[in-house]
Amino acid sequence: MRSVHTQKISDWTVLAYLFIALVPAGTRAQTNSGPGASAEWKQVETALGRAGKLQPGDVYKFGMPRTDMQVTVDGTLISAPLALGSWLAFKRMGGQVMVMGDLVLSEGEVEPVMLKLQQGGIEQTALHNHLLHESPRVMYMHIAALGNAVQLATALHDALALTKTPLPAGAASPNSAAAGPERIDTAKLESILGFSGKDAGGVFQFSIPRQEKIEDDGMEIPPAMGTATAINFQPTGSGRAVITGDFVLVASEVNPVIRALREHGIEVTAIHSHMLTEQPRLFFMHFWANDDAVKLATGLRAALDQTKSASGDMRR
Repeated sequence: MRSVHTQKISDWTVLAYLFIALVPAGTRAQTNSGPGASAEWKQVETALGRAGKLQPGDVYKFGMPRTDMQVTVDGTLISAPLALGSWLAFKRMGGQVMVMGDLVLSEGEVEPVMLKLQQGGIEQTALHNHLLHESPRVMYMHIAALGNAVQLATALHDALALTKTPLPAGAASPNSAAAGPERIDTAKLESILGFSGKDAGGVFQFSIPRQEKIEDDGMEIPPAMGTATAINFQPTGSGRAVITGDFVLVASEVNPVIRALREHGIEVTAIHSHMLTEQPRLFFMHFWANDDAVKLATGLRAALDQTKSASGDMRR
């Protein structure tokens, strides 16, 4: 239950809290507060119907894997942590809260979700593919807004309700086991890339920030809000893996990274923006390959060497 605040809050916020409390059980999921949830983030969790987690940079982040989707790429069933993970990240910016995110959508969900978000004051900053040859088709909608945290969360909840994105209680799905019992040498991958990774449902993930400060409308955007290079490995057997993710690049790095990836047999599947007013201007390059995991890590390291990424936490 929510605690009583002694601070003065707006009439709109009072009404929003009352609306949330009066929604019938089952309409809006009940959640346990995520790690690091303050009173404000607990209210956001209630509005979204999901638990979040505090990230570095005072970012409160929600992961919403599309475990309902059964998506194949060139015959490989991809798991949600590899390339089907919607997310939303909230950060207080003075008297308001900024939210950014990436929604994984089927083609039929794009227009209804876009309309509902616009009606709720949530802007779209990009709409595009991340993959090639996937079946069924998947689209990725990047969003951003600045305002009252509960109002933003309520608008996002209403848009997500138009999708088949599972609620937390229904997170298990056949595609969550896509990685199967196979193993790859994750210690070797960390040694080559120079960064520590983490396991997420059988997918080994790396998040690699850039060196410089990234701002949007004069506000600093931490790596947890989507400004870090993401590299994901899903084992496919016999030491092999499919890889995907996106490199976060400035303009001068785009073509050197393309060359490094292609020289190592890694396909480039998309190059585009995710934001509208960021400084420095960023480009996001998505990639794909299915090969020996160690060989692929070597190619990814060669590409990282063309960027102004942060120094690896495991580099000697």
